[in-house]
Amino acid sequence: MSDNVTIAISKGRIFTEALPLLAGLNIRPEQDPDVTRKLILTTNQPDVKLIVVRATDVPTYVEYGAADMGIAGKDVLMEYTGNGVYEPLDLQIARCKMVLAAPKNSKEINGRLRVATKYVITTRNYFADQGRQVEIIKLYGSMELAPVLGLADQIVDLMDTGNTLRANGLVPIATIAEISSRIIVNKASMKMKHELIKPMLKKLAAVVNKT
Repeated sequence: MSDNVTIAISKGRIFTEALPLLAGLNIRPEQDPDVTRKLILTTNQPDVKLIVVRATDVPTYVEYGAADMGIAGKDVLMEYTGNGVYEPLDLQIARCKMVLAAPKNSKEINGRLRVATKYVITTRNYFADQGRQVEIIKLYGSMELAPVLGLADQIVDLMDTGNTLRANGLVPIATIAEISSRIIVNKASMKMKHELIKPMLKKLAAVVNKT
């Protein structure tokens, strides 16, 4: 196993908010993923590189060892069914809520509820904990349209400001989970590269506690 550390991360909000944390470890990417087409980014540290992948793929790359570490939202980790990663640290970035939302002034539904979401596992678990069976309709985006067009009664989605929900006549009726991004580590890398990774985690925790 090499003496390099590879960190998987997705473009967008998580990458932007992770930059100051990485800078606290004196790790700075030498390319901007929004500008370059490269998916492997070198950094000012010759033994650390970043790979840019889809947010939902971060835990897969880490579990199978293509990356030693990764930064992933808790929403992604709640949906992930593998068990080959450690989740040692909440980075407290890219914070939002996963909510159950319904049309404003909608009536209580006594029959079988139809819920649209891309978070199928989390939604199923949430309603199972309540002892309620629901029909889950998997969508990949524009969740707010589902109740408006009669596809579903309610939705489960991430909410930041709530503006998109309000603009489409929806209101949050329950918070399912508080979401933030976490550092995850490949189990084999934690053992084989502990002299590299454990100090990084310790410094990262210190940086997070200062913010």
